[in-house]
Amino acid sequence: MSEVGFAMASDGVRIAYQVKGSGAPLVLLAGQANNHRWWDAVRGDFDGSYRTITMDWRGTGDSDRPDEVYSTQGFADDMAAVLDRLGIEVADVYGTSMGGRVAQWVAIRYPGRVRRLVLGCTSPGKKHGYERSQEIRRALAQADQTGRDRILLDLMYTPGWLAEHPGPYDVLGDSTMPTYAKARHLVASNNHEAWEELPAIKAPTLILHGADDVFSPATNAAVLADRIPDARAHVIPGARHAYFHEFQTTASPLVLDFLD
Repeated sequence: MSEVGFAMASDGVRIAYQVKGSGAPLVLLAGQANNHRWWDAVRGDFDGSYRTITMDWRGTGDSDRPDEVYSTQGFADDMAAVLDRLGIEVADVYGTSMGGRVAQWVAIRYPGRVRRLVLGCTSPGKKHGYERSQEIRRALAQADQTGRDRILLDLMYTPGWLAEHPGPYDVLGDSTMPTYAKARHLVASNNHEAWEELPAIKAPTLILHGADDVFSPATNAAVLADRIPDARAHVIPGARHAYFHEFQTTASPLVLDFLD
């Protein structure tokens, strides 16, 4: 079963959503400046057992693209609007990268709506989390689009995997985004700070991370596991930021076992 449509956020912004499969609802939340295509390579691992729900963040995909302040808290409210539109009271939530930051707020702001929570390659925020180095930040900021894509691919995947998988890749950002929306996404992710509220998360939580992730350093997994009650972390040896794709034969079964 497949369905696409729009939910209306509280401020009137239209949020595009996509539904596949059947079964209990599982929300999949993408990374910064990406749309639902982020999940295309691995979505099939889940929609055989679950009704998977994705969305295009405001500023991406088919969603509206207002030039205004974005935040991870606001993205969480947008996700709740999608659940409301679909008539879903409770769902499992799996967020990676910035999607993991948003997922934290979903579990904090809507505790009764999250059955189980999976946080992948993410952090609690700038004050207590471990951030990428200034060298990586400068390289990404100074590169042109082609150079930036090369840097991101090296952060996402191992060289051996890239040599065997020439692309295209769905984790390099939504190429249709206007420049202002990309900037708004960057600020929203950089300003994420959920440290004080993390102990309030009620949902059982699985934290996944690639051991060789330097885009969002793997140390964040232990930090989140220590801060969130009833949380456990699993670090995947050899994996970089896109662990869920390159190491999907390891990562997806871990998620499915946890959700089951």
